[in-house]
Amino acid sequence: MERLLAVSEQEVLINFTLNSKCRANVRLISLCATSPVAFKVQTSSPHKFLVNPPSGLVQPLAQTTLQIILKPQSQIPPTFPRSPSDRFLIKATVFGSADSVNSLCVTLPDGSTQDVKFKIAFVGPFLLRHAVSNGDFNAVKSILKRQKMILAGLSSAEAESLYRVATELAANSEDMVSLLLRAGLSIEIDERVKTKDGWSELHVAAAFGRTEEISSLVRMKEYESLDCRDKEGRTPLHLAVNKTSIGCAKVLLESGADKEAKGKDGKTALHNAAANGDRRMVEMLIEMEADPTIKDDRGRSCFDVARDKGHRGEAVLTAARRGELEGLESLLDKGASTNYCDQYGLTPLHVAAIKGHKHVVLLLIEFGADVECQDNEGHAPLHLAVEGGSTETVEVLLDNGANANARSKSGATPLYTAQAMGYDGISQLLMNRGASASLPQSSMLASVLED
Repeated sequence: MERLLAVSEQEVLINFTLNSKCRANVRLISLCATSPVAFKVQTSSPHKFLVNPPSGLVQPLAQTTLQIILKPQSQIPPTFPRSPSDRFLIKATVFGSADSVNSLCVTLPDGSTQDVKFKIAFVGPFLLRHAVSNGDFNAVKSILKRQKMILAGLSSAEAESLYRVATELAANSEDMVSLLLRAGLSIEIDERVKTKDGWSELHVAAAFGRTEEISSLVRMKEYESLDCRDKEGRTPLHLAVNKTSIGCAKVLLESGADKEAKGKDGKTALHNAAANGDRRMVEMLIEMEADPTIKDDRGRSCFDVARDKGHRGEAVLTAARRGELEGLESLLDKGASTNYCDQYGLTPLHVAAIKGHKHVVLLLIEFGADVECQDNEGHAPLHLAVEGGSTETVEVLLDNGANANARSKSGATPLYTAQAMGYDGISQLLMNRGASASLPQSSMLASVLED
Protein backbone atom coordinates (compact mmCIF):
# COMPACT_ATOMS: atom_id res chain seq x y z
CA MET A 1 0.00 0.00 0.00
CA GLU A 2 1.34 3.43 -0.93
CA ARG A 3 1.87 5.91 1.87
CA LEU A 4 -1.22 7.97 2.70
CA LEU A 5 0.07 10.61 5.11
CA ALA A 6 3.32 12.30 6.06
CA VAL A 7 4.11 14.60 8.97
CA SER A 8 6.05 17.85 8.60
CA GLU A 9 8.32 17.00 11.54
CA GLN A 10 9.47 13.65 12.88
CA GLU A 11 10.37 15.42 16.12
CA VAL A 12 8.03 18.15 17.35
CA LEU A 13 9.67 20.84 19.50
CA ILE A 14 7.74 22.13 22.51
CA ASN A 15 8.97 25.24 24.33
CA PHE A 16 8.59 24.05 27.91
CA THR A 17 7.66 26.30 30.83
CA LEU A 18 6.68 25.13 34.31
CA ASN A 19 2.99 25.30 35.27
CA SER A 20 1.90 26.60 31.89
CA LYS A 21 0.18 25.15 28.85
CA CYS A 22 2.71 24.66 26.09
CA ARG A 23 1.75 24.29 22.44
CA ALA A 24 3.34 23.22 19.18
CA ASN A 25 2.02 22.59 15.69
CA VAL A 26 2.66 19.75 13.27
CA ARG A 27 1.27 19.49 9.75
CA LEU A 28 -0.30 16.37 8.29
CA ILE A 29 0.26 16.11 4.55
CA SER A 30 -1.89 13.92 2.34
CA LEU A 31 0.03 11.83 -0.20
CA CYS A 32 -3.15 10.38 -1.70
CA ALA A 33 -4.27 12.00 -4.95
CA THR A 34 -7.67 10.33 -5.33
CA SER A 35 -9.47 10.15 -1.95
CA PRO A 36 -9.65 11.91 1.40
CA VAL A 37 -7.54 10.32 4.16
CA ALA A 38 -9.07 9.75 7.59
CA PHE A 39 -6.76 9.98 10.61
CA LYS A 40 -6.90 9.42 14.36
CA VAL A 41 -4.12 10.52 16.73
CA GLN A 42 -3.04 8.44 19.71
CA THR A 43 -0.41 9.24 22.35
CA SER A 44 1.47 7.18 24.91
CA SER A 45 0.90 9.98 27.45
CA PRO A 46 -2.80 10.98 27.34
CA HIS A 47 -2.53 12.27 30.90
CA LYS A 48 -0.06 14.92 29.68
CA PHE A 49 -1.11 15.78 26.13
CA LEU A 50 -4.16 16.96 24.22
CA VAL A 51 -4.39 16.99 20.42
CA ASN A 52 -6.61 19.34 18.43
CA PRO A 53 -8.20 17.91 16.36
CA PRO A 54 -7.75 14.32 17.62
CA SER A 55 -9.20 12.94 14.37
CA GLY A 56 -10.43 14.14 11.02
CA LEU A 57 -10.00 14.15 7.26
CA VAL A 58 -7.27 15.43 4.99
CA GLN A 59 -8.42 16.14 1.45
CA PRO A 60 -6.41 14.71 -1.48
CA LEU A 61 -2.88 16.18 -1.60
CA ALA A 62 -3.90 18.81 0.96
CA GLN A 63 -2.60 19.59 4.44
CA THR A 64 -4.06 20.10 7.89
CA THR A 65 -2.49 21.35 11.11
CA LEU A 66 -2.54 19.51 14.44
CA GLN A 67 -1.97 21.41 17.66
CA ILE A 68 -0.12 19.43 20.31
CA ILE A 69 -0.96 20.78 23.76
CA LEU A 70 1.09 19.91 26.83
CA LYS A 71 -1.00 20.32 29.97
CA PRO A 72 0.57 22.44 32.75
CA GLN A 73 3.37 20.47 34.39
CA SER A 74 4.58 21.09 37.93
CA GLN A 75 7.90 19.31 37.37
CA ILE A 76 10.69 19.54 34.84
CA PRO A 77 10.73 16.61 32.35
CA PRO A 78 12.92 13.77 33.68
CA THR A 79 14.79 13.72 30.36
CA PHE A 80 15.14 16.48 27.79
CA PRO A 81 15.31 17.54 25.03
CA ARG A 82 14.34 14.04 23.93
CA SER A 83 11.47 12.49 25.84
CA PRO A 84 11.45 8.76 24.95
CA SER A 85 8.28 8.06 26.92
CA ASP A 86 6.19 10.61 25.00
CA ARG A 87 5.26 9.21 21.60
CA PHE A 88 2.51 9.88 19.08
CA LEU A 89 0.91 7.52 16.60
CA ILE A 90 -1.39 8.60 13.76
CA LYS A 91 -3.57 5.90 12.23
CA ALA A 92 -4.57 6.68 8.65
CA THR A 93 -6.81 5.04 6.06
CA VAL A 94 -8.64 5.93 2.86
CA PHE A 95 -12.00 7.47 3.72
CA GLY A 96 -15.29 6.24 2.25
CA SER A 97 -18.38 8.43 2.21
CA ALA A 98 -20.30 6.10 4.53
CA ASP A 99 -17.49 5.80 7.08
CA SER A 100 -17.35 7.40 10.50
CA VAL A 101 -13.98 9.04 11.11
CA ASN A 102 -13.90 8.21 14.81
CA SER A 103 -14.62 4.51 14.32
CA LEU A 104 -12.91 4.00 10.99
CA CYS A 105 -9.37 3.41 12.23
CA VAL A 106 -10.61 1.11 14.99
CA THR A 107 -13.05 -1.15 13.14
CA LEU A 108 -11.04 -1.89 10.01
CA PRO A 109 -9.02 -5.13 9.96
CA ASP A 110 -5.24 -5.24 10.32
CA GLY A 111 -3.47 -4.09 7.19
CA SER A 112 -6.19 -1.61 6.26
CA THR A 113 -4.61 1.29 8.17
CA GLN A 114 -1.19 2.89 8.11
CA ASP A 115 0.78 4.16 11.09
CA VAL A 116 2.62 7.49 11.06
CA LYS A 117 4.77 8.31 14.08
CA PHE A 118 6.45 11.36 15.57
CA LYS A 119 8.26 12.15 18.79
CA ILE A 120 8.43 15.06 21.21
CA ALA A 121 11.44 17.13 22.27
CA PHE A 122 11.25 19.66 25.10
CA VAL A 123 13.25 22.83 24.41
CA GLY A 124 13.10 26.57 25.04
CA PRO A 125 14.82 29.22 27.19
CA PHE A 126 13.53 27.84 30.50
CA LEU A 127 15.06 24.39 29.96
CA LEU A 128 18.21 25.88 28.44
CA ARG A 129 18.84 27.92 31.58
CA HIS A 130 18.03 24.91 33.78
CA ALA A 131 20.52 22.77 31.85
CA VAL A 132 23.21 25.45 32.04
CA SER A 133 22.71 25.93 35.80
CA ASN A 134 23.06 22.16 36.32
CA GLY A 135 26.16 21.97 34.15
CA ASP A 136 24.41 19.53 31.80
CA PHE A 137 26.66 20.08 28.77
CA ASN A 138 24.97 17.45 26.60
CA ALA A 139 21.47 18.80 27.23
CA VAL A 140 22.60 22.34 26.44
CA LYS A 141 24.29 21.17 23.23
CA SER A 142 21.17 19.22 22.19
CA ILE A 143 18.85 22.19 22.77
CA LEU A 144 21.15 24.54 20.84
CA LYS A 145 21.31 22.04 17.97
CA ARG A 146 17.52 21.88 17.73
CA GLN A 147 16.89 25.61 18.20
CA LYS A 148 19.64 27.42 16.33
CA MET A 149 18.13 30.85 16.95
CA ILE A 150 17.27 30.43 20.64
CA LEU A 151 20.22 32.52 21.85
CA ALA A 152 19.55 35.26 19.29
CA GLY A 153 16.05 35.60 20.76
CA LEU A 154 17.26 36.37 24.28
CA SER A 155 17.15 39.93 25.57
CA SER A 156 20.41 41.56 26.66
CA ALA A 157 19.50 40.97 30.32
CA GLU A 158 18.66 37.30 29.67
CA ALA A 159 21.89 36.76 27.74
CA GLU A 160 23.98 38.37 30.49
CA SER A 161 22.20 36.29 33.13
CA LEU A 162 22.77 33.05 31.22
CA TYR A 163 26.43 33.93 30.76
CA ARG A 164 26.79 34.66 34.49
CA VAL A 165 25.20 31.32 35.41
CA ALA A 166 27.64 29.51 33.11
CA THR A 167 30.69 31.29 34.53
CA GLU A 168 29.68 30.40 38.10
CA LEU A 169 29.53 26.64 37.54
CA ALA A 170 31.67 24.66 39.94
CA ALA A 171 33.02 22.39 37.16
CA ASN A 172 33.55 22.72 33.40
CA SER A 173 32.64 26.41 33.47
CA GLU A 174 34.99 27.27 30.61
CA ASP A 175 33.55 24.52 28.39
CA MET A 176 29.99 25.71 29.01
CA VAL A 177 30.85 29.36 28.37
CA SER A 178 32.70 28.43 25.19
CA LEU A 179 29.75 26.35 23.96
CA LEU A 180 27.30 29.22 24.50
CA LEU A 181 29.55 31.83 22.91
CA ARG A 182 30.28 29.71 19.86
CA ALA A 183 26.54 29.02 19.46
CA GLY A 184 25.87 32.76 19.27
CA LEU A 185 25.29 34.02 22.82
CA SER A 186 25.60 37.77 22.33
CA ILE A 187 26.89 39.74 25.29
CA GLU A 188 28.68 43.04 25.61
CA ILE A 189 32.40 42.36 25.52
CA ASP A 190 33.92 43.16 28.91
CA GLU A 191 36.89 42.32 31.07
CA ARG A 192 35.32 39.02 32.17
CA VAL A 193 35.35 37.69 28.62
CA LYS A 194 38.85 39.00 27.95
CA THR A 195 40.11 37.47 31.20
CA LYS A 196 38.46 34.07 30.79
CA ASP A 197 39.12 33.37 27.09
CA GLY A 198 41.59 36.09 26.20
CA TRP A 199 39.19 37.34 23.53
CA SER A 200 39.32 40.86 22.18
CA GLU A 201 36.49 42.65 20.40
CA LEU A 202 37.94 41.33 17.13
CA HIS A 203 37.90 37.75 18.45
CA VAL A 204 34.23 38.05 19.44
CA ALA A 205 33.22 39.57 16.10
CA ALA A 206 35.13 36.90 14.18
CA ALA A 207 33.74 34.04 16.29
CA PHE A 208 30.18 35.21 15.56
CA GLY A 209 30.80 35.92 11.86
CA ARG A 210 30.11 39.67 12.19
CA THR A 211 31.77 41.01 9.05
CA GLU A 212 30.40 44.55 9.37
CA GLU A 213 31.56 44.80 12.98
CA ILE A 214 35.09 43.72 12.01
CA SER A 215 35.09 46.28 9.19
CA SER A 216 34.03 48.97 11.65
CA LEU A 217 36.68 48.01 14.22
CA VAL A 218 39.37 48.03 11.53
CA ARG A 219 38.20 51.33 10.07
CA MET A 220 38.13 53.00 13.48
CA LYS A 221 41.38 51.26 14.52
CA GLU A 222 39.65 50.08 17.71
CA TYR A 223 41.97 47.16 18.33
CA GLU A 224 45.41 46.54 19.78
CA SER A 225 46.56 44.19 17.01
CA LEU A 226 44.95 42.31 14.12
CA ASP A 227 46.94 39.30 15.33
CA CYS A 228 46.08 39.49 19.03
CA ARG A 229 45.99 36.05 20.68
CA ASP A 230 43.47 34.33 22.93
CA LYS A 231 44.46 31.82 25.59
CA GLU A 232 44.83 29.11 22.96
CA GLY A 233 47.07 31.29 20.85
CA ARG A 234 44.40 31.85 18.21
CA THR A 235 44.10 35.09 16.27
CA PRO A 236 40.79 36.54 15.07
CA LEU A 237 41.60 35.02 11.67
CA HIS A 238 41.66 31.54 13.21
CA LEU A 239 38.17 32.11 14.66
CA ALA A 240 36.81 33.54 11.43
CA VAL A 241 38.01 30.44 9.58
CA ASN A 242 36.51 28.15 12.23
CA LYS A 243 33.21 30.02 11.82
CA THR A 244 33.51 29.45 8.04
CA SER A 245 33.02 33.20 7.57
CA ILE A 246 34.82 34.06 4.34
CA GLY A 247 33.66 37.67 4.68
CA CYS A 248 35.32 38.11 8.09
CA ALA A 249 38.48 36.33 6.98
CA LYS A 250 38.79 38.50 3.86
CA VAL A 251 38.40 41.74 5.80
CA LEU A 252 41.08 40.66 8.27
CA LEU A 253 43.50 39.56 5.57
CA GLU A 254 42.96 42.64 3.42
CA SER A 255 43.60 44.76 6.52
CA GLY A 256 46.96 43.10 7.09
CA ALA A 257 46.29 40.12 9.39
CA ASP A 258 49.12 37.56 9.44
CA LYS A 259 47.94 34.62 7.32
CA GLU A 260 50.74 32.41 8.70
CA ALA A 261 50.01 33.08 12.40
CA LYS A 262 50.07 29.87 14.44
CA GLY A 263 48.06 28.88 17.49
CA LYS A 264 49.55 26.99 20.43
CA ASP A 265 49.09 23.77 18.46
CA GLY A 266 51.14 25.17 15.59
CA LYS A 267 48.16 25.35 13.25
CA THR A 268 47.61 28.23 10.86
CA ALA A 269 44.24 29.40 9.59
CA LEU A 270 44.87 27.28 6.48
CA HIS A 271 45.34 24.17 8.64
CA ASN A 272 41.95 24.87 10.25
CA ALA A 273 40.21 25.40 6.93
CA ALA A 274 41.64 22.11 5.64
CA ALA A 275 40.57 20.32 8.83
CA ASN A 276 37.05 21.66 8.35
CA GLY A 277 36.94 20.42 4.77
CA ASP A 278 36.07 24.00 3.80
CA ARG A 279 37.15 24.05 0.17
CA ARG A 280 36.08 27.64 -0.49
CA MET A 281 37.96 28.96 2.53
CA VAL A 282 41.07 26.99 1.53
CA GLU A 283 40.89 28.41 -2.00
CA MET A 284 40.44 31.95 -0.69
CA LEU A 285 43.39 31.66 1.73
CA ILE A 286 45.67 30.28 -0.98
CA GLU A 287 44.58 33.07 -3.33
CA MET A 288 45.61 35.46 -0.56
CA GLU A 289 49.03 33.73 -0.64
CA ALA A 290 48.77 31.66 2.55
CA ASP A 291 51.61 29.13 2.57
CA PRO A 292 50.26 25.54 2.28
CA THR A 293 53.64 23.98 3.12
CA ILE A 294 53.84 25.29 6.71
CA LYS A 295 53.75 22.44 9.23
CA ASP A 296 52.05 22.30 12.63
CA ASP A 297 53.60 20.99 15.87
CA ARG A 298 52.99 17.41 14.69
CA GLY A 299 54.84 18.02 11.44
CA ARG A 300 51.71 18.07 9.29
CA SER A 301 51.03 20.46 6.44
CA CYS A 302 47.53 21.50 5.43
CA PHE A 303 47.70 18.79 2.73
CA ASP A 304 48.24 16.15 5.43
CA VAL A 305 45.34 17.53 7.46
CA ALA A 306 43.07 17.59 4.41
CA ARG A 307 43.95 13.99 3.59
CA ASP A 308 43.25 12.88 7.17
CA LYS A 309 39.88 14.63 7.16
CA GLY A 310 38.92 13.67 3.61
CA HIS A 311 37.55 10.25 4.50
CA ARG A 312 35.25 11.79 7.11
CA GLY A 313 34.03 14.34 4.57
CA GLU A 314 33.27 11.57 2.10
CA ALA A 315 31.40 9.73 4.85
CA VAL A 316 29.22 12.81 5.52
CA LEU A 317 28.51 13.19 1.80
CA THR A 318 27.58 9.50 1.50
CA ALA A 319 25.36 9.51 4.60
CA ALA A 320 23.57 12.65 3.34
CA ARG A 321 23.04 11.11 -0.09
CA ARG A 322 21.64 7.90 1.40
CA GLY A 323 19.45 9.65 3.96
CA GLU A 324 21.21 7.92 6.88
CA LEU A 325 20.09 10.33 9.60
CA GLU A 326 21.56 8.61 12.68
CA GLY A 327 24.91 7.88 11.05
CA LEU A 328 25.15 11.45 9.79
CA GLU A 329 24.32 12.90 13.20
CA SER A 330 27.02 10.72 14.77
CA LEU A 331 29.60 12.03 12.29
CA LEU A 332 28.59 15.64 12.87
CA ASP A 333 28.61 15.22 16.65
CA LYS A 334 32.22 14.03 16.34
CA GLY A 335 33.22 17.20 14.54
CA ALA A 336 32.84 16.30 10.86
CA SER A 337 32.23 19.35 8.69
CA THR A 338 29.06 20.11 6.73
CA ASN A 339 31.15 22.07 4.22
CA TYR A 340 32.94 19.19 2.48
CA CYS A 341 32.36 19.13 -1.27
CA ASP A 342 33.26 16.79 -4.11
CA GLN A 343 34.95 17.60 -7.42
CA TYR A 344 31.67 19.01 -8.73
CA GLY A 345 31.31 21.37 -5.79
CA LEU A 346 28.40 19.36 -4.35
CA THR A 347 28.08 19.58 -0.57
CA PRO A 348 26.12 17.22 1.71
CA LEU A 349 23.27 19.76 1.63
CA HIS A 350 23.15 19.62 -2.18
CA VAL A 351 22.95 15.83 -2.35
CA ALA A 352 20.39 15.56 0.47
CA ALA A 353 18.27 18.23 -1.23
CA ILE A 354 18.13 16.52 -4.63
CA LYS A 355 17.29 13.19 -2.95
CA GLY A 356 14.44 14.80 -1.01
CA HIS A 357 15.83 13.83 2.41
CA LYS A 358 14.19 16.71 4.25
CA HIS A 359 15.20 15.58 7.74
CA VAL A 360 18.81 15.25 6.64
CA VAL A 361 18.58 18.74 5.14
CA LEU A 362 17.27 20.09 8.45
CA LEU A 363 19.99 18.32 10.44
CA LEU A 364 22.73 19.71 8.20
CA ILE A 365 21.32 23.22 8.58
CA GLU A 366 21.23 22.77 12.36
CA PHE A 367 24.94 21.95 12.23
CA GLY A 368 25.72 25.09 10.26
CA ALA A 369 25.42 24.12 6.59
CA ASP A 370 25.13 27.16 4.33
CA VAL A 371 21.77 27.17 2.51
CA GLU A 372 23.25 29.50 -0.13
CA CYS A 373 26.35 27.39 -0.97
CA GLN A 374 26.84 26.78 -4.69
CA ASP A 375 28.25 23.92 -6.72
CA ASN A 376 30.59 24.42 -9.67
CA GLU A 377 27.64 25.40 -11.89
CA GLY A 378 26.31 27.90 -9.38
CA HIS A 379 23.40 25.74 -8.21
CA ALA A 380 22.22 26.33 -4.64
CA PRO A 381 20.67 23.43 -2.67
CA LEU A 382 17.26 24.94 -3.44
CA HIS A 383 17.84 24.43 -7.18
CA LEU A 384 18.53 20.75 -6.59
CA ALA A 385 15.61 20.28 -4.18
CA VAL A 386 13.34 21.64 -6.92
CA GLU A 387 14.95 19.36 -9.48
CA GLY A 388 14.39 16.40 -7.15
CA GLY A 389 10.69 17.26 -6.97
CA SER A 390 10.31 17.20 -3.17
CA THR A 391 7.94 19.97 -2.11
CA GLU A 392 8.67 19.30 1.57
CA THR A 393 12.43 19.66 1.08
CA VAL A 394 11.94 22.88 -0.87
CA GLU A 395 9.81 24.19 1.98
CA VAL A 396 12.43 23.27 4.61
CA LEU A 397 15.09 25.21 2.72
CA LEU A 398 12.82 28.23 2.26
CA ASP A 399 11.89 28.14 5.95
CA ASN A 400 15.59 28.33 6.78
CA GLY A 401 16.42 31.33 4.63
CA ALA A 402 17.12 29.95 1.16
CA ASN A 403 16.86 32.62 -1.54
CA ALA A 404 13.85 31.85 -3.74
CA ASN A 405 15.41 33.92 -6.55
CA ALA A 406 18.92 32.41 -6.49
CA ARG A 407 20.51 32.15 -9.94
CA SER A 408 22.91 29.53 -11.28
CA LYS A 409 25.75 30.47 -13.63
CA SER A 410 23.39 29.88 -16.55
CA GLY A 411 20.87 32.27 -14.99
CA ALA A 412 18.38 29.61 -13.90
CA THR A 413 16.30 30.27 -10.80
CA PRO A 414 14.48 27.61 -8.76
CA LEU A 415 11.16 28.85 -10.17
CA TYR A 416 12.38 28.56 -13.77
CA THR A 417 13.52 25.03 -13.03
CA ALA A 418 10.18 24.09 -11.47
CA GLN A 419 8.24 25.52 -14.41
CA ALA A 420 10.49 23.81 -16.95
CA MET A 421 10.02 20.44 -15.23
CA GLY A 422 6.27 20.86 -14.80
CA TYR A 423 6.23 20.97 -11.00
CA ASP A 424 3.15 23.16 -10.55
CA GLY A 425 2.92 22.70 -6.78
CA ILE A 426 6.54 23.67 -6.23
CA SER A 427 6.16 26.62 -8.62
CA GLN A 428 3.22 27.92 -6.59
CA LEU A 429 5.12 27.43 -3.31
CA LEU A 430 8.09 29.39 -4.64
CA MET A 431 5.90 32.23 -5.84
CA ASN A 432 4.16 32.30 -2.46
CA ARG A 433 7.61 32.71 -0.89
CA GLY A 434 8.66 35.64 -3.05
CA ALA A 435 10.02 34.08 -6.25
CA SER A 436 9.55 36.30 -9.28
CA ALA A 437 6.38 35.27 -11.10
CA SER A 438 7.57 36.53 -14.48
CA LEU A 439 7.94 33.70 -16.96
CA PRO A 440 11.41 33.00 -18.37
CA GLN A 441 12.22 33.53 -22.00
CA SER A 442 12.47 30.44 -24.16
CA SER A 443 16.27 30.68 -24.20
CA MET A 444 16.27 30.67 -20.41
CA LEU A 445 14.03 27.61 -20.30
CA ALA A 446 16.36 25.88 -22.69
CA SER A 447 19.35 26.59 -20.47
CA VAL A 448 17.44 25.27 -17.46
CA LEU A 449 16.70 22.01 -19.23
CA GLU A 450 20.34 21.72 -20.22
CA ASP A 451 21.42 22.10 -16.56
